[in-house]
Amino acid sequence: MEASLKLGNGNWAVKEDSLLAYDDVGGKFRPLPFDFTRASSATVVNKQGLIETVGSGIPRIDFSNDVNGALLLEPQSTNLVTYSEDFSDASWVKLGSGSGSEPIVTSNSAISPDGTLNATRLQFNLGGGTTSTDRAFIRTSFTSQTDYYYSCYVKSNNGQEQKLLWQQGADSDEFTVTTEWQRVEFDRNGSAETFAGLSLRGGISTVDTADVLVWGFQVEQSSFATSYIPTQGAISTRLRDIANNSGIGSLIGQTEGSVFFDLNTTLKNYSVISISDGTNANRVVFYFSDVLNQIASYITKSNVNSSTISSIVNSYPNSNYKVVIKYNSTGFYIFANGGLIGTILSNYSFPNNTLNEIKLSSPDNSNFFEGKVKNIKVYNQSLTDSEAIALTTI
Repeated sequence: MEASLKLGNGNWAVKEDSLLAYDDVGGKFRPLPFDFTRASSATVVNKQGLIETVGSGIPRIDFSNDVNGALLLEPQSTNLVTYSEDFSDASWVKLGSGSGSEPIVTSNSAISPDGTLNATRLQFNLGGGTTSTDRAFIRTSFTSQTDYYYSCYVKSNNGQEQKLLWQQGADSDEFTVTTEWQRVEFDRNGSAETFAGLSLRGGISTVDTADVLVWGFQVEQSSFATSYIPTQGAISTRLRDIANNSGIGSLIGQTEGSVFFDLNTTLKNYSVISISDGTNANRVVFYFSDVLNQIASYITKSNVNSSTISSIVNSYPNSNYKVVIKYNSTGFYIFANGGLIGTILSNYSFPNNTLNEIKLSSPDNSNFFEGKVKNIKVYNQSLTDSEAIALTTI
C-alpha cells in the first residue's frame, strides 16, 4: 500500500524553519513542508561523522547511529561549563595531592570531533603514588543546582587504553579512555555539586600516568546527555526543537487510516506524537512514558477520551521502536516491533472529518516528542495486520 505522506527514511531535505516531507498526489511525488522552530543554534553529527553547528531554525539530521540519518528533536538545555573546549583557561583549576602533580595542559594538540585542531592534551602524573590520596586532577566550577549529567569527549593520546575518574565532590565512576574518540557520560542526578572535572588517582590502574585528549566538556541539569553545547567564556543554552505539519486533512484518512513511526526516544518522562484538528478536543495521541513504563495511545473526540491502549516496556528509553497505529470501522489498533500490543474495540468513536495536523508533540504543545525520528508514513487506508507486522518488525 502506498503512503500518502512520507518523512525521512534517508530522504531528507531541510532549510530554515522547514523540513520537507513528501506526498503522492495523482501519482506525483511533491514536497510537503513540516514547520520547524528552534530559536538558537545547535550541534549535530553530520554524514562525515563530525560534530557541526547549524544555525537557528535549521532542522538537524543526525547521522551518529544511522547511515540514513534521523531527525533530532531535543528539549532546551544549558551547558553550565563556561569554557567547554579551552582547558587552559584559568576557570579550569589544575591540582595535585599526595605524590600527584598538576596535570600538564597543552591546547590545540590534535583534531577534535568537530574536525578542527582544537583538542586539548592532558598529561596526568602521580609520581609513583599508588594510594587514594595520590591524585592529579583538573576541574571547573559552576552554579550549584541539583540533578546533573556530565559528558565529555575523550581519546587516548599514547595508543593505549587508560583509566580515569570523573572528579566532583569526590573522585568516582571510573571509565576507560580508548584509542578512538568517545563521549563518556556520568549521571549525577540527586546530587548538588559546584564543580566537575577529570582525575587520575592511585590504585585505579597499574600505571601512575595518563596521556589523553579531551574536548567538549558539558554539565547540564538533565537526566541524560543531550547534544553538545559549545561555550566560550559563558554558559550557553540550546532551545527546544519543535516540528509539525498542518493543513493536510486530505492526506489523513478520516474514517480509516494508518500511521507508521520509526523512532528512538530519549525522554525520561512523556514523549508525545499526535494527529489532531489542532486542538485537544479531537486527537489521536501516541506516547512513551518512563513514569508509567509503557507505550500507549488514546483517542479524544469532542473532548471525550476513549479507553487507552497501553503496553508495559522494559527497554525504553534509548531503544528503537517501529510502531503502527491503525483505525477503521471495527476498532483502533497499535502494533509495535512486530506484534499487536493493544486494541480498542468497544466504546470506540473516532474523530473523523476533523483531522488535519501531525505534530511531534501534543496538539497544545504541553508535551513534546524528544529523541530521533527515522521515518514517518501516513496512509489514508487501514493497513492489514500482516502489513502492520511487516512494517514494524525490527
